[in-house]
Amino acid sequence: MNTLSKAAALAVPGALGLSGPLMAQTIDEKVNELFASSTGWFVNFIFSPFPGTSFPWIVAWLVIAATIFTIYFGLIQFRAFPHSISLVKGDYSDPNDAGEVSHFQALATALSGTVGLGNIAGVAVAVGIGGPGATFWMILAGLMGMASKFTECTLGVKYRNEYPDGTVSGGPMYYMTKGFAARGLPGGKFMAVLFSIFCILGAFGGGNMFQANQAHAQLTNVLGDYPGWITGVIFAGVVFAVIIGGLKSIASVTEKVVPFMGVLYVLTALAIILLNFDKIGWAFGQIFDGAFTGLGVAGGMVGALIQGFKRAAFSNEAGVGSAAIAHSAVRTKEPITEGFVSLLEPFIDTVVICTMTALVIIITGQLVSDPETGLYVLNEAGSAIQTVDGNSGVALTSAAFSSSFGWFKYILAIAVILFAFSTMISWSYYGLKAWTFLFGEGKTTELVFKVIFCLFVIIGAAASLGPVIDFSDAAIFAMAVVNIVALYFLMPIVKGELNSYLARLKSGEIKKYQ
Repeated sequence: MNTLSKAAALAVPGALGLSGPLMAQTIDEKVNELFASSTGWFVNFIFSPFPGTSFPWIVAWLVIAATIFTIYFGLIQFRAFPHSISLVKGDYSDPNDAGEVSHFQALATALSGTVGLGNIAGVAVAVGIGGPGATFWMILAGLMGMASKFTECTLGVKYRNEYPDGTVSGGPMYYMTKGFAARGLPGGKFMAVLFSIFCILGAFGGGNMFQANQAHAQLTNVLGDYPGWITGVIFAGVVFAVIIGGLKSIASVTEKVVPFMGVLYVLTALAIILLNFDKIGWAFGQIFDGAFTGLGVAGGMVGALIQGFKRAAFSNEAGVGSAAIAHSAVRTKEPITEGFVSLLEPFIDTVVICTMTALVIIITGQLVSDPETGLYVLNEAGSAIQTVDGNSGVALTSAAFSSSFGWFKYILAIAVILFAFSTMISWSYYGLKAWTFLFGEGKTTELVFKVIFCLFVIIGAAASLGPVIDFSDAAIFAMAVVNIVALYFLMPIVKGELNSYLARLKSGEIKKYQ
């Protein structure tokens, strides 16, 4: 996920400190006090750990759901993987089907909302605290999260609203109302309203202000210090120009930006891994040993497991419900096909990109170990592994890549900007659909939201709004609480869709168009 958890943000204060002009400090302080006093209880509740542990209950909520869906659908993420690739390629796409975007565009739009700072800074936090073993648990949680995405995105398409002008609206708020009604269950409307409120708050904060703020912070690292509102105005202008054109405009941008930035990042990581080819076996040994022994890391095996599960859950958003909004707009008459496509999302985000980041950090020797025992050396506080230059978060990732390619800090600056931009336009769509669900469809209603959203871009880049970001992060994970309850009640419907589709695919009734 592109937003960092409260815990991760606290773990990388130097790398991810929120910046703002001096004249805004007094206003910022008042906003901080207001938000901290009025919403602190909510933030603390969402991110609170189980008693006597450091394991947040919200992570357990997501991981347990992913495990249940994996078992219930018979390891669907592995069985359907080849067919998912065929669908993304467009082999089964009928251009006459209802919807606004292709399978590939829907996947790119959803990925642009998840691939980002969590993959760059968040993984560094996980490996820095939980050691290489955290990577194993991160991959495992990512693989299981594929089943959560499959469930929610199938329902998103099945219960979407299709309009005469060709546009569609879908997502958890629609399958909560229509799906619950179809099964004769109460409470669907209330859950949908609650989900929409959390989604709008998350879109303004974590999906908007946080991204603008971090883009400005990375730009000042490269260009030197300058007022944040300048970055905000430029970003707001570009974002508005894209989102005013609706989802087709957003999709046309994300289908170009997401593959470009993803390929750029992965190729650079692969180049470093191949340059250190002799260390690949050792690195994987560290990952497996650390996963089950802890290798002397703070918290041991449990510490590695907690960090890995936490990073996967906070990175790919499986179970949060946000991606179901983007996938709902796909051109298809078979809801289950988008479930298949969506399960690729956690695989790309967590299993591929997050693992690449972790491998580069491990292989380039950023983590300090004792040459005699081979165990990692903890910092003075004993809370994390000591790194070569004392880096953590995005600075640790930057140092790892720059150790092989000195110019990587410029690539990272471009990546952060592109990640931030693509996340903002994706979350603008998520927030918009929640907004129109609450206030009705219409050009004026949509324009009001888009203008407000772009104003928050400027505020985010210019101000230091720590508690606001904490609250919006908490709102995003509160979406998961509501969403997963709905998925448990509606997963039999997905099972019916799956069995019907696979039977027709096997009989030859469903044929390739290309």
